[in-house]
Amino acid sequence: MLTFPLRTERLVLEPLEHRDRDAFVAYRRDPAVARWQSWDVDWSAADADALIAAQPAAVASGSGEWLQLAVRTVSDGSLAGDVAVHAHADQPDTYELGVTLAAATQGRGIATEALAAVVAGLFQVGAHRLLAVTDARNTPAARVFRGLGFRHEGRAVDADWFKGEWSSLDTWALLRLEALGGDR
Repeated sequence: MLTFPLRTERLVLEPLEHRDRDAFVAYRRDPAVARWQSWDVDWSAADADALIAAQPAAVASGSGEWLQLAVRTVSDGSLAGDVAVHAHADQPDTYELGVTLAAATQGRGIATEALAAVVAGLFQVGAHRLLAVTDARNTPAARVFRGLGFRHEGRAVDADWFKGEWSSLDTWALLRLEALGGDR
């Protein structure tokens, strides 16, 4: 299991807490941020409270649970965004990742830095496979996952009825052996 906090030069990552609620709600309500995400701009403080209260303190392999990690800046402790970690219930040592950043913190390498810390931490504790699913139109997310060494495994064309329209989904994956420089 990952232990927290995870630290990088600019960031601290740890489970989302009640003190993060207002900033969390603010960026989730931003239409530009919500565009590629599963929630809508009507995300509320009550929604955030329920998510924070229900999440586990850690995410164990095979648990099927999601854990939202706050991405805070070292400089002032402000919430820049979050990384979601999902332990697949039906595949041991397999985790799905997602990342969301407040608009003001985008374009500065924070998503890559935060995900790199989570990727390294998960592989260090025995993860076998990491994956991500993104909307095919979300080119910044594709750039981040590709930059982290994730391989584009495929595109499901018009496979998801999402926010009133059909969208295509890209799947990205990285094996522990690939990350550590070994062969598959």
